[in-house]
Amino acid sequence: MTVNVPVLLVGSLPLAGPQEVFIAAADLLRDHLTRMPDGETGSRSTWIHWQHDVFARLPELEPTAVKEREYQAFAPHRLRSGSRGDTIAFGALGFRDEAEKSYAIFSALKHAGRIPAHMRFQLCLPTPFAPTYAFVAYESQEAVYPAYEAALLRELAAIAAFIPAHELAVQWDVATEMSIWEELYPATFPDPKNEIIARLARLGRAVPQGAELAYHLCYGSMNNRHWKEPEDTRKLVEVANRLCAAVPRAIDWMHLPVPIARDDARYFAPLADLDRRRCGELFLGLLHLDDGIEGARRRANAARAFTPRFGISAECGLGRRPPDSAGAWLALHRDAALALGSE
Repeated sequence: MTVNVPVLLVGSLPLAGPQEVFIAAADLLRDHLTRMPDGETGSRSTWIHWQHDVFARLPELEPTAVKEREYQAFAPHRLRSGSRGDTIAFGALGFRDEAEKSYAIFSALKHAGRIPAHMRFQLCLPTPFAPTYAFVAYESQEAVYPAYEAALLRELAAIAAFIPAHELAVQWDVATEMSIWEELYPATFPDPKNEIIARLARLGRAVPQGAELAYHLCYGSMNNRHWKEPEDTRKLVEVANRLCAAVPRAIDWMHLPVPIARDDARYFAPLADLDRRRCGELFLGLLHLDDGIEGARRRANAARAFTPRFGISAECGLGRRPPDSAGAWLALHRDAALALGSE
């Protein structure tokens, strides 16, 4: 018996623009997708790097000269002497403007029949902690964070005002928080695990009813490498279960990474403890271009012993990949879904 294996496009794709992303995804994956991202193209292809200038423009902040950790693109900013975080007022961040342009293309293609009528517009957003942690010095982060969170949630509300809830799917990209959960980098607040869950739950509550809500649990992809390879799925499951208990609305999907080398039972065993009733669809990032269908099959077979139902995806967004690899990545999503669905 053939089953339809759901596919998730995690976020970014190395194509020219949203129209190219929507058309390519629709042509290759229309039978496997229920939501579609705009590919985070152009300046957004390196995830949050485009937000650096938003912080650099604040008069309350000044640049520093030295990075605070290896996995950091820029030396961070700090509060100027005499400045206070409660005077910070972020202007437009750009997420609303980008979503408006992309949704107009999405809507036109849907009305023209190029995108299936059931498809949702997938809005992929970094958690507000990610840009704050990336672009603000440890000493100033807690002063700056509330203003940036408020600004990002205003942009989400503005987006939800022009995209109907039944057409919207919101995915929060949770990478920086996972590095603190792993105790790889220092937390800038007390009681880190409880505070992380509280912040992520607050983001979930901001997604309007009727729109889908998801969390992409991520180990980073700067320079196409993780900041750490997960030892197994235990901490991912721990975060997912705590989130699903803390968010007072349905979570529609969770996405978890699967490193290319992990096709062993030890990596997947904790998935048996995932609260599937509360956590919605599970997507495993088990697709890797380097070993294609056979690698996907090995990792999927190992996972099935502990969670028989799941969709498939890449480990992370693909925006940093070579542009000429986009077609191969999309074809791998389609071909792996067909191969796994026929087993």
